[in-house]
Amino acid sequence: MAAPAEERVSHMAFIETIAPVEARDAVQAMYQRQQAAWGYVPNYAKVFCHRPQVMARWGQLLAEIKRPMAKRRFELVTFVSAHELRHSACALAHGNKLREFFSDAQILAIAEGRLDGVLGEAEQSLVDFARQVARDAASVTADRVASLKQHGYSDAEIFDIAATAAGRAFFTKLLDALGVLADSAFLAGGDAFRQTLTVGRAIDTNECLTMPLVELEQTHWESG
Repeated sequence: MAAPAEERVSHMAFIETIAPVEARDAVQAMYQRQQAAWGYVPNYAKVFCHRPQVMARWGQLLAEIKRPMAKRRFELVTFVSAHELRHSACALAHGNKLREFFSDAQILAIAEGRLDGVLGEAEQSLVDFARQVARDAASVTADRVASLKQHGYSDAEIFDIAATAAGRAFFTKLLDALGVLADSAFLAGGDAFRQTLTVGRAIDTNECLTMPLVELEQTHWESG
């Protein structure tokens, strides 16, 4: 159930993290790359302060997963996977990105499983498969994969869909296990959109933090 719009939640993660103003070396560089992408240092980045190299490897993996996929397909699979995994921040972030392709009403319909009239049969099959991978990958059968092929998806494309859903499971489960909240930037926007997509942890009410930027090597793959 989504958190009520009036609920105010503010806490740090379950583990100690390094504040942006105190970050140095690899952590500082990682925070700055994140801020370049978001305009602030997102909450999820802070828990990676203990292992910034894991953030770097995750970013590289995510970039390779995304590379062969059309943006609409990647965002659709990521969104429904995050929604199935009940991760508020990713559902909100990738719901926002779907606004390039769908209206808010259509995005909420996808979230609620009302797919007829919003997605064609092929994309409905894709969405159902992605949700199943996120929810219970061991329940996927050969017949389920064969149905994707009947809708025109190649073996390589099916791999991409599964990798996207499975990768989102890694990221969201790590953040939820450490108590990371969605950033307060997600409080902006329509109430219905926000409340419907706040499917897990509530949205933080702390102001998003920023840090002075310095020249960095241009890498754009370290993003959730």
